[in-house]
Amino acid sequence: MQLNSEAITSPPRAAATVVMLRDAAAGLEVFLLRRHSLSDVLGGAYVFPGGKVDAHDAELDMAARLDQSPQQLHAGLNEPEIDDVTAASLYVAALREVFEESGVLFAQEASTRQVAQAGDLLRQGCGFDEMLSRMALRLQTRGVVPWSRWITPKVASIMNRRFDTRFFVSAVPPYQVARHDEHETTDSAWLRPRAALEQYRDGHIDLAPPQIMSLAHLSHHATVDSVLQEARGRRPPAIRPESFEQGGERVMCYPGDERHSIHERALPGPTRLRYHNQRFEPLDGFEALFA
Repeated sequence: MQLNSEAITSPPRAAATVVMLRDAAAGLEVFLLRRHSLSDVLGGAYVFPGGKVDAHDAELDMAARLDQSPQQLHAGLNEPEIDDVTAASLYVAALREVFEESGVLFAQEASTRQVAQAGDLLRQGCGFDEMLSRMALRLQTRGVVPWSRWITPKVASIMNRRFDTRFFVSAVPPYQVARHDEHETTDSAWLRPRAALEQYRDGHIDLAPPQIMSLAHLSHHATVDSVLQEARGRRPPAIRPESFEQGGERVMCYPGDERHSIHERALPGPTRLRYHNQRFEPLDGFEALFA
């Protein structure tokens, strides 16, 4: 994974992702997908299901296809500068991308047969909104809770474009199996947050800084309910990484760091990651991720 050192002049593109969680015998697990190596966005990296907001996401019949109103969904976000429909479209985009990439459908009372039928319609070229309408399904958003907002910096990113991504957390719906689509994504895994970071440390998988910091945050929780309780008890922080050179290496810093323009900490764990040997790592070593 290469660092892009050139300034990105384009504005950030709205995006949304869902951190799907489940309780397992060994503890909390999170679902990760490996992006196709030829993808122009984080090719080869392991990510949470998600993607860009599409214009059609705001055109969904929200009264008929959502279990909450746009006003209710907007209230959960820490974004007074956007309108209700824009806020609701972020949820729609997140759930659409999850379905397209992992086959998991967040729909009220959807049976296994209906989920399979919905997948068939998608593969036949049916749009997400059309599929919901034809099957008379209503998206289930009440268990999908805002977690954080990550805005790609203008420089020192591993991408050549910028995104304004809203991260949501949710338990995976019961009786559904998350899997990669063999198109945009080529592998998938349920991993404990710490185990995923250990695999990254050992060079077995690639992760981007938002995933690294999110997994470090999630490692503080033992259960899905614990994550959701925290998410519901606070406003999702907006995280705008800032970068600088130190000792010939690029360093990314986060709110709360002495070099960051925002002095209030937004996340647990380290306030800096350095780019060293083509990996992002804390200055104080791996264990600093879990402080």
